[in-house]
Amino acid sequence: MKNTLVFVVISVPPLVIIALGLALILDHLPAKLKPVFRTIYFVSYSISVTAVSAIFLWLFNENGGFINNLLVSMGILGKPINWLSEQPYAWTSVLIATVWWTIGFNMMLFINALDEVDPSLYEAADLDGANGFKKFIYIALPQIKHVAFFIIIMTVIASFNLYGQSRLITAGGPEQSTTTLTMSIQNTVFGMNQLGVGSSMAILMGIIMLLVTASQYFMSYRKKEVN
Repeated sequence: MKNTLVFVVISVPPLVIIALGLALILDHLPAKLKPVFRTIYFVSYSISVTAVSAIFLWLFNENGGFINNLLVSMGILGKPINWLSEQPYAWTSVLIATVWWTIGFNMMLFINALDEVDPSLYEAADLDGANGFKKFIYIALPQIKHVAFFIIIMTVIASFNLYGQSRLITAGGPEQSTTTLTMSIQNTVFGMNQLGVGSSMAILMGIIMLLVTASQYFMSYRKKEVN
């Protein structure tokens, strides 16, 4: 459970913030270029977790991995880093793989939300001399806050269900530090044949996710009432 919560804490902010940043960049591109870059950023989401894990196993391999070879050849590192068998590098590898793999989905949701913002609001802000930051804070963000809240909830749920990346990239190591709750449930049921214990763990996980989602909804509702 602790490992799962660690991943939720370190993965949700970049998965939301980077996706929003990419969406804002694409929103300001010429209309002809938008479909091209949407496809580029979204195509990784269509790749299976097995293929993604194979790619990042090659990238972060200690011996002959692309990242180590690049950093050592540039003189940034004196010796290769054991990305997959030492902390905090193991979590870093899983996090980078997850962000690269799933960032396109959140980005597309943000782009669709930004497309729904009334252009006349931006025109009025331009007449008042508002810069890009103020237009984002006072126009774009309030208009897309409900979509952003939905994305945060879905990202939290997805991070709670981390399995494939840590299973295939780090094998739950080092010293089970990247073994998540889903991996533990799978091992309890299929590895140790303890169906009752595994079912109880799964139910507990569902209850925790329900409480987290409900608390997020409650905080959003109270904030809406205050406004």
